[in-house]
Formats: sequence, C-alpha cells, structure tokens
Amino acid sequence: MILTLDIGNTQIFGGVFSDEKIILNFRKSTRSGFSSDEIGIFLRQVLRENNIKPDLVKGIGVCSVVPDLVYSIRNGCIKYFNNEPFVLEPGIKTGLKIKYLNPAEVGADRIANSIAGIKLFPDKDLIIIDFGTATTFDVVTKSKEYLGGAIMPGLKVSVEALESKTAKLSAVELEIPSKAVGRTTKESIQSGLVFGQVGAIKELILRIKEEQFIESAPVIIGTGGFSHMFREFNLFDKIIPDLVLRGIFIAYQLNQ
Repeated sequence: MILTLDIGNTQIFGGVFSDEKIILNFRKSTRSGFSSDEIGIFLRQVLRENNIKPDLVKGIGVCSVVPDLVYSIRNGCIKYFNNEPFVLEPGIKTGLKIKYLNPAEVGADRIANSIAGIKLFPDKDLIIIDFGTATTFDVVTKSKEYLGGAIMPGLKVSVEALESKTAKLSAVELEIPSKAVGRTTKESIQSGLVFGQVGAIKELILRIKEEQFIESAPVIIGTGGFSHMFREFNLFDKIIPDLVLRGIFIAYQLNQ
C-alpha cells in the first residue's frame, strides 16, 4: 500500500492506494508548528480506525505548499513508518514539459493535478480547476506541456476576508443560494460568493479557450474540496475530487 499526503494551507488531504486503486481518503486541519510525533501518531491512528494496518504501508508520497511542515512530515514518516517519503518537488520526474517562466514557482499540488490529468486523459488538452484555499486553473496541452494558469481567492478565503475586514458582515455557511437577489445578509453573501465564483470561472475558461485552444475543445476537470458544490452549473466535463492524490501516486511510481 502507498500512502499519499497533500499538505495544503488549510488541510492535509490524505489517501491510501492499493493495487493502483484508492481505498481511503481522509482530511486533517493544517496548523503550523505540529511535531513529527503528532503527524506520525495521527496517520497511524487514522489508518487503524479504517481497518488498515500501518505496517502494510510500503511507500509514502508527499506534496506540500507549506514548506515549513515538510520537515515534520518527513520525520514523522521515518519514525512511525520507517519510511523516507518521496516529496514532489522541482527536479523530479513528472512526465510534463513545464513552460512556466520559473518552474520552481509552480505549486506542487498544481503539478500533481496535472500529472494525474495527463494520465487519465491522454492526448487531450486540459483545463484543471482546483477548489481549495485558492481556486487555481492549470492549463495542459495534449503534448503534455504545462503552460501555466490562473489563481484566485477560494470560497473559504473569501468568507474569511468578508468576516475579518468588515464590521457588520459575519461568516456564513457555504451553500448554493436559491436566487441571486438575497433577501437577507446571509443570502446576499452566499449569492455573491457562489455566483461570483461561477461567473469568474466561466470567464476564465472562455479566455483560456480563446488564447490556447481555438481549434479543439479541452477537457475541463473540477477537483478539490468544493468542486461538488458547482456540479449543477455544468462547468466541468469531469469532477475528480481526489485528483491531487492520484497525481502524487503517479509521481511516486515514476520516481522509483
């Protein structure tokens, strides 16, 4: 079994693969300063609670957009699994031709998503939209060229910004409103957040298509924790919430 970990700004998203199939997903809130013991004990506990023996884990793959946590994750894996984790970072094999002006700037999660995208949809142009702390767009050609993309504030960040930067607006539950014209402050915030995000996504998809994919229609993939919220808007050809974990797993295999 292979354990995969995506270390995000808000959450750690983990998964376990057996015979190339994912058999478990789990999440843990990210916080700075946790120790290698805390992460190691948590990982062993979550596996046991899901009837997976920790000793069956034969490899660990990690991608992180929080550099300060990599040290603790690495040491926790070594101490509690006797396993030096593979870390998705610049210089590893990806199968991608990265066209970013500075490839080292690309987030590891965006590379992982793209690795999984070209594996699942070979010979297809791709637009991958990941709904996390930020909402990111990644553009990959059928020739496996990673061109770049776009980054905008995610839903949760937008909620927190409204709450912290305004005197009278409080946090609201993220859910799809029934109409655009809110009759309460809660409904108005939900309308602005959800329909505003939908409008931005449609505009960016349109512009990316006009710039890069005039002659053929790209496959549009939705992923990340909030991707299912947007299912009814028909923005995507496919929703794959665990795309990043699949990418980490594929990268792990490529680099053995």
